[in-house]
Amino acid sequence: MKYTKRNFMMSVLGIIIYITDLIVDIWVSVKFFHEGQYVFGILALSFMLFGTLVVQCFSYSWFRADLKKAGQESQHCFLLLHCLQGGIFTRYWFALKKGYSIAFKYSSRSNNFMEEQDDQHKEVIDRMTDLSMLRLFETYLEGCPQLILQLYILLEHGQANFSQYSAIVVSCCAISWSTVDYQISLRKSLPDKNLLKGFCPKVTYLFYKLFTLLSWMLSVVLLLFLNIKIALFLLLLLWILGIIWAFKNQTQFCTSISMEFLYRIVIGFLLIFTFFNIKGHNTRCPMSCYYIIRVLATLGILSVFWVFPLSIFNADYFIPISITIVLTLLLGILFLIVYYGTFHPNRSKETKCDEIDGKSVKRDCRVRHFLME
Repeated sequence: MKYTKRNFMMSVLGIIIYITDLIVDIWVSVKFFHEGQYVFGILALSFMLFGTLVVQCFSYSWFRADLKKAGQESQHCFLLLHCLQGGIFTRYWFALKKGYSIAFKYSSRSNNFMEEQDDQHKEVIDRMTDLSMLRLFETYLEGCPQLILQLYILLEHGQANFSQYSAIVVSCCAISWSTVDYQISLRKSLPDKNLLKGFCPKVTYLFYKLFTLLSWMLSVVLLLFLNIKIALFLLLLLWILGIIWAFKNQTQFCTSISMEFLYRIVIGFLLIFTFFNIKGHNTRCPMSCYYIIRVLATLGILSVFWVFPLSIFNADYFIPISITIVLTLLLGILFLIVYYGTFHPNRSKETKCDEIDGKSVKRDCRVRHFLME
């Protein structure tokens, strides 16, 4: 497997989106405080800190594991960089520096260097896959709650400023990019998995995730208008059920017990918003149950609003939002069926288990425990 110039440019685009998302989040938080909306400002800042703190913890634990595997002692400078929230940028620096050398400087070497180059290509691909996983974590831990908050503010006031529109657009882009990039990077890093090739499979997978996610977020926003306590209770209940599901499947992502516990908490949070296969079992039944519950919950929320319309909610927005929720949910389910029925890389293989990180692979790398669908 080769790390190409195209892969390098996509990696550069990834850090640009990451930095843009970070800047917009800080901008929105500062603007909230400046306008005296302290509750929204604290929430936006809390979402951002929650996501980045969790990601820094995973990043540093991986640095320690890699150094230990190489027979080196853990360096205090890495700990300091992660405490200063610079872990992702440190990883990008090392990955892009190595990736540039592999993609541009060594691309024309003779065949005598092929074996050494293969090892270097694998090293860069593994580094980029680590970054893809960390971005996926941060996107769902920080981007999804942030997007719900911005949509809530938009519907509550009936208007939004440029910074809020920017936050909504950038969050959608970040979620879309991290989801597709993660799927591509993960398959590229595992030698026994088929690649996600072609434009149509990638776009179909993107629309499946994006539409189902957007429909659920709008439903949650409506529930927040109905009753904030009920909405928070529902989200907390789904989080707990996700954590229980992770414990039931006995995930083995981390080497330490404490980090594995944190990983299962993160998995539970991710399952609030989208489905992931976290173990490698046949997911037809769990995925069907997951989206049946999603459809019933969405229809239930819409039914409550139709039967008991709220005066605090702008009625002019309700009909378009209801139509948007139903259409995006139907389109998301449709793209899901098309992806798994037509474009899934392993659709032609006769296998009882879906592709998943929990399965053993010949290559000894951390990515063998990554979650995927």
